[in-house]
Amino acid sequence: MTISSPGWSDPQLRWTLDPCVRHLNHGSFGAVPVAVQAEQNRLRAIADWNPVRWFATLAARIGDTREEMAELLAVDPGRMVFVLNASAGASVVYQSLMDRGPVSVLTTNHGYGAVTMGAERLAERTGGRAGVVDIPLNATEDEVIGLVGEAMRAQRPTLLVIDQVTSATARAFPVDEICREARSLGVLTLVDGAHAPGVLPDPICREADYWVGNLHKFASAPRGAAVLVARGSGQELFPLIDSWGSPHPFPQRFDHGGTFDATPWLTAPFAWRHLGETVGWERLRATSAALLDEGCAVVAKSLEGLVADPLPDVGQPVGPLRLVGLPGTLGATHAGADALRVPFSDATGIAIAFTNFEGRGFLRLSAHAYNSNHDYQYLATVGIPLLHRWSIEPGGGTHQA
Repeated sequence: MTISSPGWSDPQLRWTLDPCVRHLNHGSFGAVPVAVQAEQNRLRAIADWNPVRWFATLAARIGDTREEMAELLAVDPGRMVFVLNASAGASVVYQSLMDRGPVSVLTTNHGYGAVTMGAERLAERTGGRAGVVDIPLNATEDEVIGLVGEAMRAQRPTLLVIDQVTSATARAFPVDEICREARSLGVLTLVDGAHAPGVLPDPICREADYWVGNLHKFASAPRGAAVLVARGSGQELFPLIDSWGSPHPFPQRFDHGGTFDATPWLTAPFAWRHLGETVGWERLRATSAALLDEGCAVVAKSLEGLVADPLPDVGQPVGPLRLVGLPGTLGATHAGADALRVPFSDATGIAIAFTNFEGRGFLRLSAHAYNSNHDYQYLATVGIPLLHRWSIEPGGGTHQA
């Protein structure tokens, strides 16, 4: 099968990715275009030219950049702050609830491990309860709303933590509707939008009490750039590390961070505009999704006879992320899925995400502006046969690099 989706031809959008590797996992750590790297390096050079002046004026720089990024995301800059990543933003929210007495939390079985573990620690440390909503992989939008709503009414948690675009299962959740229902029940909401910026046309969930999202994934900012948005005043939120900015109100107190490297934050608006101007956000989303749809069809064909349903129904598939079933028992556990990533990459030259859900292993494919039809055809002809061989070996495909 030949993939017909158009490629990416703009010479201004260049990358420094290893040309000997097929990069099919943009969703984990992103990739930074050459022009964005150059802008970050320019800012680092200014910092090293006169460190005292740089840090003396850094809070003002961050404040200006925060307003610029908020405008690009169409949110009130007075309700948005920069954080290192979505997990750090979630930790800020958890910390703000530590003195509220027993805090009961509700998560889902699709949640991102680090964020879920943080919610569970919050419940344990405050004497609250931790509950989990089990949502089938193929649940429809209405079914998700019903299951989460039923759990909230039964368990009456203090805080609901729910993904906007799930990491392990590559699907969307109807977070706006869920957050509105939670508010009617007096339940606070934290929406993990780690994968939303660049994937969704309007990524911010304004119905959430707190929303966190990464700018270093599909938005291709340098790693270490994310935002936290508060629906209320945010005055209960403080940075995880105290600084001289602590006495300031929210959000200004987050603009003061000491001697860390703030250039990922300062470069984030440049990265957003760079992709918008060289490719165009609408074109990037549409072409990536079309390329991935056709690429998944190629990979699924190579799995015929090996996997019963190579392209599982995820209820609400989203943008440039897709799940593909693994043969046999490969990746059936979190540890098993993690153990495949490096050996598979070393053996094939394919960088890809291995995930698992409810005892089944998956490949999570993604697409971005540097991908082409050849990447998915290579996975189908080289990667899948190796995975099949591993799946029938003794030990179920436990490999060392």
